[in-house]
This record gives sequence, C-alpha cells and structure tokens, in this order.
Amino acid sequence: MKIPFSPPYIDNDVIAEVTDALQSGWITTGPKAKALEQSIKDFTHCKACNAVNSWTSGAVLALKWLELKPDDEVIVPSYTYCATAMAVIEAGGKPVMVDIDNDFAIDPQQVLKAITPKTKAVLPVDIGGNPCDYPLLKEIISSPEALKLFSPWSENQKKLGRILLISDSAHSLGAKINSQHVATLADITVLSFHAVKNITSAEGGMICLNLPEPFDNEALQQWFKIMSLNGQTKDAFAKTQLASWQYDVIDTGMKINLPDVNAAIALAQMRKYGYLLKERKRIFERYNSCLQQYEWAVLPFENRKENVTMSYHLYPLRIKDITPTQRNRIIDIMALQNIATNVHYIPLPELTVFKNMGFSVSNYPVAKATFEHEITLPLYPQLTDAQVDFVLDNLIKAHDKAVKNQ
Repeated sequence: MKIPFSPPYIDNDVIAEVTDALQSGWITTGPKAKALEQSIKDFTHCKACNAVNSWTSGAVLALKWLELKPDDEVIVPSYTYCATAMAVIEAGGKPVMVDIDNDFAIDPQQVLKAITPKTKAVLPVDIGGNPCDYPLLKEIISSPEALKLFSPWSENQKKLGRILLISDSAHSLGAKINSQHVATLADITVLSFHAVKNITSAEGGMICLNLPEPFDNEALQQWFKIMSLNGQTKDAFAKTQLASWQYDVIDTGMKINLPDVNAAIALAQMRKYGYLLKERKRIFERYNSCLQQYEWAVLPFENRKENVTMSYHLYPLRIKDITPTQRNRIIDIMALQNIATNVHYIPLPELTVFKNMGFSVSNYPVAKATFEHEITLPLYPQLTDAQVDFVLDNLIKAHDKAVKNQ
C-alpha cells in the first residue's frame, strides 16, 4: 500500500463543478464564489461571510479592520502554524504568545494572565478540528478586570468596547459547542480551504462575521468584499454587465478575492460535507479503538467535553516516554513502508523568525513537550478500513523498533 498524508477529495461532482466554471467564460470572482459564501453562511448560521484567497489574507484583513498600532497586542497560542502570528504582524500589531493546555488548545488561564492595556484581540486556534473553550474565553475578555484594562483608540475598537475574539478555525469547519457551529462562537472566525483542509478550494478561506450590536454584519461584509478587491466598489464580474463599467476606489485595500474556478471545488464538496465528516469520524474512531489498548499512546482530544463536536481534521497522536529522535525514527520507519505522517506543529518560538524577535520555547513548556511527543497520522475520507489498519500495524511495529533501537 501507499498512503499519502492528506490528498484532496476530488470526485466527479467536483470535476463537473470546476468544468462548469471553466466553460462559463468566467473564472475569477463571480457567481461561484457568491454561492460558496451562501453555502457556508447556511451551514454555519453565521451572520455574514466573505470569501478570500487564503486563511492568512482573511485574518490580516480582519485585523486591519481592527486598526492595530505597532504596540497593540494580539494574544496567540505558541503551538500553531506560523500564519497565526504572522497575520498579526502583517496587520501591524504585535503577537503575544501564551502556552497551550494538555489538549493542544490555547490555555484560557494563560490568556487571562497575558491581558494588558495594549491587548486588542485574542486569536485562539482550533487545532485538529477540536474547538477551543470559546465560552470561557468570552467570559475572560468580558470580565470586569479585562474591561477595566481595555484601552481602545480606533473607532472600531471603541465601538466594540472590549477585546476582540477572532478565531483561527482553519481546521474546524463543522465543529460545534452546544450545537452551535464554531463559526458563530467568536466575533470573527476565519476558515481555511487550503488543499489539505476538510473542504478545499486549493487555496482559499472565509471570513465569518458575528459581531455584536451595534455592528451591522451584512454591511461590514460588503466592506470586507470591497477591501478584498483593492478597495474597489465593484468586482470584475459586475463590471462586465451591460453599461456597468463605472466604479470607485474608496480605500487602500488588498487583492485577496477568491476566484470562481477555486470556489467551485469547495462548493461541490460542501454539498456532501455530511458524508465527508462522517468518514473522517470513522477513521478517527478506528485509530482510537486500536490505540487505546497501548499504554504508550496518548489519544488526541481525550479531555474534550460532552457538548463538543469535532471536525476530525487531524489525528495528532502523542507517544509517551520517547525522545524527539525516537519520534523522528518512527516517522522514517513508516515512510519506508510508503506511509506519510506529519508533525503538528513546531512551536512558534522554535522558528527562527520568532527566535529573532526574542521568543524562547523554554517559556512554553506544554507546547514544547507536546511537540516532542507528537506524530500526526493520515486522516481523510478516501482511506479504507484496510488502509487504516495498515497504518496502525506499521505504527505499532515502528514504535517498538524505534524504542528498542535507542
């Protein structure tokens, strides 16, 4: 067998939808992107949403809307992909890293300790599709202590009146807390449609808006749409309509719109996401069923509450009592059997760009320990039970071999 790590789900329906976009004579932002926005809005029940060309650009635009100054702080977890913190920097702010809990999520108590008068936003990450504790994070940013510290300067910060909760939900389309979709649990949620995500448009993302009154989320969505098109008041598709060439540019925006040919992939996948999510759960539970008998296996997200529904994006296994060298040896042994695995993630303070900013992984012990013991197994709908069993059999053999060889 040959088991890649995370190939996209491409079936005849996807091919037909993309072909329809190609044959329509219009391949950049137009009716397919708009249909995808409506599909995500209907699925998540968020108040409004705007398609963009990546999670990163969506997060940057959302943080630019908050109008960050160079000394404005955004609290992020130390254990995530680099884009989470880089979006803060690109938007003009300063990332403040905190440690995670024992289940990969940002530690709410560390968030509480990190809040200062400079804090303008908290940006938690739903690692692997397991949602963070948004109810508790909301309590923290709305607490009398946090409200007393909050020091707004821009119009939008003053209008909000508290720290913004903006979610990195790149992994968690379909995840819920108390039957509420994750895209409705923060003020702003940004989804990813990157090639390895549950739903993909090859590259892409979605800004989901759920800001409280007095904000008008639908009106704000129109602002995001304009800002994603260089500040232009009319997209290219609208300009092609008869006698509709006139437009204005009202602000300095970004060029981050999602083309229709990309949106078509995700649009077709959304129509069968119930099936795709069911298949991901099947594989996740098959891994659990086998590995729970092994003392060395720390099953992912064991501590999640009963009211939490996951999206089963990753299977981030941790292995007890091994060194990073042994973990890497397991990865190499499995690769010899044509099984691709991965590691999620190298802690941000271990990366050169953040080391040069003064961050040290020694200040984030849980993130450090999590990384040193983590190995991510393949998880995608196309995997058969036989393929999952092949992965498991080789993992068990690789573990025994790696441990005994040290």
